[in-house]
Amino acid sequence: MFKLSGGRWNPGPSAAEDRYTDLVRRICNTRLEGPHSVIVGSMKGGVGKTTMSALLGLCLAEHRGDRVVAVDANPDAGTLADRLVGEEFAAQVTVRDLLAHLDEVETFTDLSKYVHLTRRLQVVASDQEPESSEAFSLTDYESVVRVLSRFAQAIITDLGTGIVHSAAQGGLKHCDSLVIVGTLTQDGASRAQRTLDYLANYRDTTGSFPHRHLVNDAVVVLSGDRWSESIDADVIRDYFRGRVRAVLELPADRHLASGGPIDLALLQPATRAAVLEIAATVADGFYGRATHGLASHGFRGNGHGSG
Repeated sequence: MFKLSGGRWNPGPSAAEDRYTDLVRRICNTRLEGPHSVIVGSMKGGVGKTTMSALLGLCLAEHRGDRVVAVDANPDAGTLADRLVGEEFAAQVTVRDLLAHLDEVETFTDLSKYVHLTRRLQVVASDQEPESSEAFSLTDYESVVRVLSRFAQAIITDLGTGIVHSAAQGGLKHCDSLVIVGTLTQDGASRAQRTLDYLANYRDTTGSFPHRHLVNDAVVVLSGDRWSESIDADVIRDYFRGRVRAVLELPADRHLASGGPIDLALLQPATRAAVLEIAATVADGFYGRATHGLASHGFRGNGHGSG
């Protein structure tokens, strides 16, 4: 109508445009004052945790003005970097190289030697040697995150399936925001439920329950890659809505199902919209919420963040 009227009548933005603008505003909002850790996990493999970690990192990095980094903490030769930069490049520099040169990282330029870059997202690849991966400990994870916290504001960690692994315990210990991935199937939903149960009931050596606040404020993402006609999806959705802050869905997408490197531009429109909503919902947890992770544990920039 704008074109037909020669520009005399402008109907304004559509509802879809207003929705997009609102989601981007929620993602951008303001810069984080300190590092914020987002943990993506579940007890079950094959539900889309790595895919979700990659999509979340890409979307946040694309729309935010501060630095975003994705870390593969999978103890079994994870594929996060493969999905983001390709298998050949991912194997060239891994977290093991970063650990070996931590003392040399004084500026962001130094750090860039040990991370991969795709679009605006920094990526730390897991070690592809099983023996080394098993040796990636809580101390190693904390050492890596401590140096990343000096230069990045949002740190996305893909825990893989090893939620009780030493490095995973480090991730949970310093977690600010939790994303649990499941599916609309009996096994995928039950493992997401068990993950929440484990975290809610985990008792530390002092007798307290350090992860319960994470469960209450978690975001559950139900991947559409797997589904079953025999399952009542509404029952699954309602169950998780009663336990966490938000329940969202990621539609099945041919580009993601291929298992190759992920490109946001190749996603179906419905998938891109879902990713944007997930990123905005996670980013809602960046502001105005009491967090107990990185910044509160002393992980802060040291003045070299712009180096």
